[in-house]
Amino acid sequence: MRLTEFWDRMNRQFGAEYAESVARDHVLASLGGVTVESAFARGEDAKAVWRAVCAEFDVPARER
Repeated sequence: MRLTEFWDRMNRQFGAEYAESVARDHVLASLGGVTVESAFARGEDAKAVWRAVCAEFDVPARER
């Protein structure tokens, strides 16, 4: 998954403003307690980050 697709999905799921807040502020336990921004900064794959977001926020399967 490319970063552009990741952000498209984030924006569809949360709305543009809230997606930025989630990425900046929400700690994802399944990625070791880091935010989306921190996960990308340390080189995590966008698909792994998206899966963590989906699990954390119970994103419906059809939206994944």
